[in-house]
Amino acid sequence: MFETLKNVFRVKDMRRKLLYVLGMILVIRIGSQLPVPGVDSDYFKQWFAQNSSDAFNFFDAFTGGSFTQMSIFALNITPYITSSIIMQLLTIAIPALEEMHRDGEEGRKKITTITRYVTVGLALFESTAMAIGFGRSGLIPGMNFGKGLVVVACLTAGSAMLMWLGERITEKGIGNGISIVLTINIVSRIPQDLTLLYTNFIAGKTIAKGILAAIIILAIILVVIVFVLILNGAERRIPVQYSKKMMGRKMMGGQSTHIPLKVNTAGVIPVIFASSLMSFPGIIAQLTGRSNSTGFFGELVRGLSSGNWFNLNQLQYSWGLILYIVLCVFFAYFYTSITFNPLEVADNIKKQGGFIPGIRPGKPTSDYLQKILNYIVFIGAVGLIIVVVIPFFFNGVFGASVSFGGTSLIIIVSVVLETVKQMEAQMLVRNYKGFLGNN
Repeated sequence: MFETLKNVFRVKDMRRKLLYVLGMILVIRIGSQLPVPGVDSDYFKQWFAQNSSDAFNFFDAFTGGSFTQMSIFALNITPYITSSIIMQLLTIAIPALEEMHRDGEEGRKKITTITRYVTVGLALFESTAMAIGFGRSGLIPGMNFGKGLVVVACLTAGSAMLMWLGERITEKGIGNGISIVLTINIVSRIPQDLTLLYTNFIAGKTIAKGILAAIIILAIILVVIVFVLILNGAERRIPVQYSKKMMGRKMMGGQSTHIPLKVNTAGVIPVIFASSLMSFPGIIAQLTGRSNSTGFFGELVRGLSSGNWFNLNQLQYSWGLILYIVLCVFFAYFYTSITFNPLEVADNIKKQGGFIPGIRPGKPTSDYLQKILNYIVFIGAVGLIIVVVIPFFFNGVFGASVSFGGTSLIIIVSVVLETVKQMEAQMLVRNYKGFLGNN
């Protein structure tokens, strides 16, 4: 990876792209510090410190602290991520969108345009709900219609601007802009979390205990990162043989290839889906002032809060962990069924004159692919759960209380690897073009 970066800086065009990405990141971080007009940021931080729950901590981690500071980027790109997921689901359910998806580049451009409009609509809805909810709680001093309108306009415009910046990074820079924005937000919180770990487990201890605690913390982080790398790169390769056929006067085909099925086929989507779904009741409770209520709703919110899982003093609330695991497995299968169609893959193999050795073309091939897929999706889901649950365990048992966890590490590692691959691919294309030009 470091060799790739050195080569990138040697090439003027690649260096320009990388500097463009760094410039956009600087703009994003500056915007994350600009407060929304009419909002008392200090008062909001105090309220957040006293009333924060896992629901808001999860949201704040994805916004890079912008939500805590109530900056113009408080909503960040979460509306875009949500709208993208909604559009992917609707593409399967609505035939017109499915037809657009199959129309190639033009169809994808139309879907992208619709996604942008949905993003703005979601940002408008979320900012309105926040203005009303926080206004009623007295967190926006002197709340009135005019001030509420300013807050809604700033939050909506900030989310739309981040979407635009992400698309510009994709177009003029390196890597997927939206993923890079999300990764930078998560990375920006790591120094604060490391400081918290130092304060809780190292500061004030004897030298021996402090060193031991530091080694344990570092070892846990490295083990999780290595596990994420293995999980991200693991794949099952299905061999495919293509039969020979005459093309004019030449015999074509006969080569062997394979279908790479990633073990973690759904990526981090199942965790985001499950976390978002389970955090929703907590957000409602915070906005309505019922976070400490008793009765069924209060018990439900506490059970869904990951801060209460593995807590030795409140083991009765760990039932939420079981629900979380079930949701992760369900969404892993659900999302994979949307993104990978064994029947379509089997038909394409058959049309191209290919077959899986030992498996007849057509339906037997699709059944075989589905069987293999069910097996590796379960393995991927289990691996994903292990990565995500490890931080929950240490937060609950030892009170680590850090915002980054398995979800954040998976996102960071995946985006870094994908960006490096794109750098290598662009360097390879450039060298190939230079080779052709010299001849």
